[in-house]
Amino acid sequence: MRNAVIHSSGMFVPERVIKNEYFDELLGENVSDWLSEHVKIYERRWCAEDESTADLAFKAAETAMKNGNVSPDEIDLLIVATDTPEYISPSTASKLQHLLKMKNAGTFDINTACAGFVTAIDTAVKYITADQNYNTVMVIGVYAMSKFLNLADKKTVNLFADGAGCMILKSSENKKGYLASKLLTKGEYYDYMGIYAGGTKTPIDKEVLENKKHLLTIAKKFPPELNPQMWSSIVHELSKDSGVNIEDVDMFLFTQININSIWETMDLLGLPREKAQTSMHNYGYTGSACIPISFEDALSQGKIKRGDTIFMVGSGGGLAFAGAAFKY
Repeated sequence: MRNAVIHSSGMFVPERVIKNEYFDELLGENVSDWLSEHVKIYERRWCAEDESTADLAFKAAETAMKNGNVSPDEIDLLIVATDTPEYISPSTASKLQHLLKMKNAGTFDINTACAGFVTAIDTAVKYITADQNYNTVMVIGVYAMSKFLNLADKKTVNLFADGAGCMILKSSENKKGYLASKLLTKGEYYDYMGIYAGGTKTPIDKEVLENKKHLLTIAKKFPPELNPQMWSSIVHELSKDSGVNIEDVDMFLFTQININSIWETMDLLGLPREKAQTSMHNYGYTGSACIPISFEDALSQGKIKRGDTIFMVGSGGGLAFAGAAFKY
């Protein structure tokens, strides 16, 4: 039977480094100590003024193609997961298809906020396993949230960052590759966090701009136990569906918005915390890019090798959740 394997991967982050001390001056109070001690974020990357979502995604895609010796002509489908798109319309993927010279690739964007990358991976798997016309699928998670930050909002401005991660999936008939997946949404949280202007509900006008309603807003506080409970539940489902015991998973890649949520999840699972990669320290929170960036970070540190079993679990505004299990 056809399966989808992770053939190669790559990442890219902007050159502009924003250290914690920047926010002490910006906000007029000491937030750097709190960020370092409690959030474990020490620095993050923000786009340059002339740098956009497509620029980040382009660089990550180039690296993944180089690492896997994949030519643009080989890509049958390009899926971009982002909630900071290049434009409202057309898709970011269509621009990237042109820039990357992928003349044979179909394209579309996915927006499940920060759960987008794992959702896109699951979608790519379904194309590969269901249709022999799709043998090589590129998935990019990309985030340029610095473009939508309210610099006066200390709840968001010091957490969010920019970056892109890419995986190229290929069809295979061996036992490695995709094992299981799970998508779930708790839509009752749709109005808790997001960018609530610029669409048809609230078009951008003078009042919206003056009140900064077009920027990222945390409107309500999420229950702190929500992510650990949902993540651990999805891990159990992936374990059941894949036939892999939780103890035998080599690496867990969770959404990187809160290190304490990651640690609490591992505690709930009864597993060592070091089995979960934490990469927010130098990259901040990169939304739909954080799981592929964490994968690359772990790979570069020798924490992931071929043959390892990895579980990816993402969550994001909506409130959307996505999990996927692979034998790498």
